[in-house]
This record gives sequence, C-alpha cells and structure tokens, in this order.
Amino acid sequence: MRTLNTRWLGKLPYSEAYDLQLGIHRSVSQNNSNDDYLLLLEHDGVITSGRSAKKSNLLVSEEELSNRGIDFFETDRGGDITYHGEGQLIGYPIVRLSDPKKILPFVRSLENVIIDTLNEFSIDSFTKEDDTGVWTSAGKIASIGIKVSKWTTYHGFSLNIFDNLEGFNLINPCGNELEQMSSIHQFNNKISFEDVSNVISKNFENIFNYEKIDKQFSQFTPKQLKTTKEFNIDEMVKRGVFKPNKNIIPITIRGVLPNEPRRPEWMKVKANLGNDYISLKNLLSEKKLNTVCEEASCPNIYECWSMGTATFMIMGDVCTRACGFCDVKTGKPGQLDLDEPTRVAESVKAMQLSHAVITSVNRDDLDDGGSLFFADTIRAVKVLNEKCNVEVLVPDFKGLRSAIDNILFAAPEVFNHNLETVPRLQREIRTAASYGRSLSLLEYVKQQGFMGKTKTGLIVGMGETKDEVISVLKDLSKIDIDIVTIGQYLRPTAKHRPIDRYAPIEEFEDYKLLGESFGIPHVESGPLVRSSYHAKDSFASA
Repeated sequence: MRTLNTRWLGKLPYSEAYDLQLGIHRSVSQNNSNDDYLLLLEHDGVITSGRSAKKSNLLVSEEELSNRGIDFFETDRGGDITYHGEGQLIGYPIVRLSDPKKILPFVRSLENVIIDTLNEFSIDSFTKEDDTGVWTSAGKIASIGIKVSKWTTYHGFSLNIFDNLEGFNLINPCGNELEQMSSIHQFNNKISFEDVSNVISKNFENIFNYEKIDKQFSQFTPKQLKTTKEFNIDEMVKRGVFKPNKNIIPITIRGVLPNEPRRPEWMKVKANLGNDYISLKNLLSEKKLNTVCEEASCPNIYECWSMGTATFMIMGDVCTRACGFCDVKTGKPGQLDLDEPTRVAESVKAMQLSHAVITSVNRDDLDDGGSLFFADTIRAVKVLNEKCNVEVLVPDFKGLRSAIDNILFAAPEVFNHNLETVPRLQREIRTAASYGRSLSLLEYVKQQGFMGKTKTGLIVGMGETKDEVISVLKDLSKIDIDIVTIGQYLRPTAKHRPIDRYAPIEEFEDYKLLGESFGIPHVESGPLVRSSYHAKDSFASA
C-alpha cells in the first residue's frame, strides 16, 4: 500500500522545483520506498522544451526571452515546447509505476484527473486520441509532459487558471502553430488556486486509487486566493515589533500573554554568570562581534557560553527580513566590516574551538546575499584554525545558486539552512522564504557533491500539529538530510508571536525516534534545542 504525499509549495522557480523533483525522485524510485509525491506549485515565466521539440517552435530568441524576464530550459521530458507562468497550476507527480512500460495509461489517467476537476467547475473538456493534454471549446487548457526513470515518473502537467496567456504567443504551443490556449477564468473568473488545488489533489487520489494520504499545503497568497488576506506577520510589522524604538508592548501577567499556556517548570533556565561566561562575553565585546545567542535571545546562552562555545553572527545585527519568532532587528543594514572575518578567526583561536558555528542576518540588500563575505569568513577561520570544523547556518539567498556555490567553494564541514516550521505556517513565520525553496536549496547542496553534512532545524509550539512535523521529517528524509534539530518556541518578547503550546518532552522523543526511523542519521530533539545546540556532538554522530 503506497502513500500519496501531496504538497502545495506556492510559487517556486522552475530550476528550484526541478532540483527538488530530482531529490524526491531519487528516494521514491528505491525499491523499499512506499511513498509517492504530488507537488503542486506555480512558476514565474519559463519556457520548457521537451525531447521531441523543434527549435523553430520557439518564435523569439533566447536573448529576447531573457530581456522579458522569462527563463528557457531544455528538458528530458516528453512532448514539445510549452510555457509556464503566473496563473498556471503546475503538477509534478513523482510516482513509482508497477510497470514502467505503462506510461501511456498513466498519462491518460492524468488527463482524466484534469477532466474530472474541470467538470466539478462546470467546464466541459475533452482529450484527443493522437495527442496528449486537455482541451475545451475555447482551446487547449492543460499540457502534459512526463519522464520515467528507474520505474518512477517526474515532470508532469500544467493547467491554466488565470487569463494571463500572453507567454504562449512566444511559441507554437506543443509544436502546433494553430493551437489556441484557454483557461479556467475564461469560463469562471471566481475560481482560485486553492479551489483548483484541493479538487485536483482529491481527483488524483481517487483516479490512482490511493487510500493513504499525507496532504500538506503551504499558505496561498492573496492573489492566488483571489481575495484580500492579512497574515499575522503583516500585523506584527505594522505594530513595529521589529523596530527597536517602538515601545508598544502588550501587557503580560507574570510573563504570560492572554490565552498563552504557562511555562512548565522544566522549561525554565538558570542563569549561569560564572567566569567562563563573563570571559567569553568580554572577548566578543573586545572583538566587536555579534552572536545569534544574544541577538535572538537564545535560552541556552548561559550553558553554551559557560562551556566556551558561541555562534558568531556576521554582517551586522540588522536583518532585511522580519520573522515572527526572531528578536533580530529589521531595517537597512550598514556597510560590511571587511576586518570581521579576521576577528572571527582570531576569536575561534582564542576560544580553542574545534567546531565553530557561523551564521548571519539576511542581507537581501547585497547582490550575492553576502555569500562571498560568508566564504571569506569560513576561509579565515580555517587559515588560523587548521583542525577546526566550520558549520555555517545560512539564509536562502533568494534561491540564488551562485550564492550557494560561493559557500560550498569555501568547504565548510556542515551546511545548515533552517526550515523553521511546517508548510502551513511558512508565510506566517518566515517572510520572503518558502518551504519549497528551502527543501530545494538543501537538495541542491547534495547534488553538487558536497562532502560535508547537511542540516536543518524546526521550532515547535507556534501553531503546528504533531502530524505536520512528522510529515516534514519524512520530506527531509527524501532529500537525504544528515542532521535535524527540533526545539520549543520561546517568545523572545511580549511583542512577538504568542506561544501556542508547550510540546511535552515525550513528543520531542517521538520526533527523534521517527526521524531516525525515516533514515535521518541524527535528530537532536528537545525543548531547549536550537540550531547550533550541541552542534559539535551532532556533527560527530551523524
């Protein structure tokens, strides 16, 4: 009995979605896997060319496409040339077939999924015996292009929802210069991405006879919903939560906000202000270095600093993003301090560290996201500390592959990028980041032959369910993650996102057991666990 894991990932560039497909395909195609996937998403403008495509079916030059902000990819899927863009639902089924020669029945079943979906919206549609796809009286509404490798499918279908069809004027759609394109909104412009995604996932389950379903949807944007919606994070920005000079602080009673649970006794931390703590604080002050320990109000600061360990935060203490769980200031960052990499390296040497952790604020103001500065810091630490392993905790660099390459060329031992939360809460918790992009980034690192270990972290207690966390662990196992950390959310100030619940200790133990049973080598799970907590030990055991 196979399980269908359906994921709505929101808008994701084609190249990032392709990397993610490859990672999940690698796992699903294994004989011992019982999981199939259906990835649902939306692309920015991109034209893809299949194996049988003719160059003459692209009606403009690739230079013209670049000028219009449209990507072009030659792919290994079946079919000719097609356009994907805003307003189009993309479906990538990654399904292990019982017989890889039965690809045509699979494609015909996909057509039936789309036909049944359109029928539920009172749109009549049909197929053609000598072609693949779905048509309406107004023209072709869906295209299909599939590849089968190791008994397992990837690539998939596109279904036009919105009326934005201009991109098809740049090609002969599917190699047919007479083809007219249509969309759902030509028949009913009230239908949203959420409506279509819910119906198409249900019909996929029914037509392919899945009984076990794991469905996780990221949040839809107001544009995809065809409505106005304000997220919790938007309200926090308006209140000035991330501005250091704003003094609008909600009232708490004994540190607890209204409707918040009381903190259990086992969640309370004793402050240890011993000599080791004070010595480290003085060293960091002398070197004019920031730490995420202080800036993010980490509860483990006393334990870690008393043991002589800290996580260095480079490129300033002002972030270009605002995240609902984080206490780092948001605003316009200052200039880079070019001497900072050397000072970090000197501090690592003074602390006699054998495992150094380096992170940063988001620097979306820089063309490379600060990745070259990150790389300079890694190299500086290694020059002065030959036997020290370096772990980096990096932002997503807006998915920029060259930025990730900059980090990899500097050869850290651990590449860490945090998911933070489950798909449903991504937009509420992580502004300008996404679940699909983060998974794709971690998979890309593996594809580059990275010899170190990949790592990510989750925070619980922000509104997620236990089942949602387990689904994330399953997804992470599919892209061969090496280390996962899971800890309890502790609101840094009264202005930040309220605590939804305190997960019991037994739940953290379950996450560790389940994650490692999925094949993740090391899961560090506990109430006070943070991304770099026991980083050296996690690296050694993964």
